[in-house]
Amino acid sequence: MVESTAAPYLAASDLPAPPRTASQSAVSWAAIGAGAFVMAAVSLVLLALGSGLGFAAVSPWPAAGISGMTLAVTAAIWLIITQWLSASVGGYITGRLRTRWIGTHTHEVFFRDTAHGFITWSVASVVVAATLSTGVFSSLGTATRAASEVAGQSAKGAMTEATSGDSLYAIDRLLRPNASTTSAAAQAADPKPEVARIIATTLSTGSVDDADRGYLAQLVVARTGVAQDEANKRVDDMLTRIMDAQTKAKAAADTARKEAAQAAIYLALSLAVGAFIASISAALGGRLRDEHP
Repeated sequence: MVESTAAPYLAASDLPAPPRTASQSAVSWAAIGAGAFVMAAVSLVLLALGSGLGFAAVSPWPAAGISGMTLAVTAAIWLIITQWLSASVGGYITGRLRTRWIGTHTHEVFFRDTAHGFITWSVASVVVAATLSTGVFSSLGTATRAASEVAGQSAKGAMTEATSGDSLYAIDRLLRPNASTTSAAAQAADPKPEVARIIATTLSTGSVDDADRGYLAQLVVARTGVAQDEANKRVDDMLTRIMDAQTKAKAAADTARKEAAQAAIYLALSLAVGAFIASISAALGGRLRDEHP
């Protein structure tokens, strides 16, 4: 007797169930949109309030108003407070308004809520950035484009002027006369353009050439009739004031650079705080949403 090797017949109920897949996305865009717009609105209100308080606190008059360092620290704290409050409100609203996920593990629910809060913060940040860009700088758009075109032409002109200035300075040194023995007609010529080129070269190199210093002293003696020592003193005082002014300008530029770097760091820190608070607030709102179906 030959046994059958055919597989036994399986009923449909005995077959393994196909894997279950979600028919819809877990993202509640309606809740995210509502929370993002609320967060953006609160951010704009707080930023406007902070700007008003900042303008009221500063003053162009000496010894009046708060200092620049105090203003920078206060602005950084206000940015963090703005992100904290707006992200709390927006994230919480997103968590309370999202749809309820039936049969989902609590860990997955927590992840989805925090993801909803983070997405809400992202959308609100983009909305605020776009609003500020269009609202604050739209009136400057045409001027900025015009200024960029002018700046391009000015840059070319500055390069040409710098090259021309170096050439003229070299010609001045080549044809430089002895100021004490020049003719009356030569002494009547205005020496200011040549002195200006000497000063410009001194600023670009950061040092004063001894020949230039001596020539300037000779010009002072020839033009004013003062003694040689007095002329040397005048030249030294002028060059010292010019170099000090350049040093102060460089220090001011370096201070502005540091303040801009600090502002960027404070802004990044406040945004990070906002992202964290929005995620936690959305998780809290989602948990309360599930407790009150």
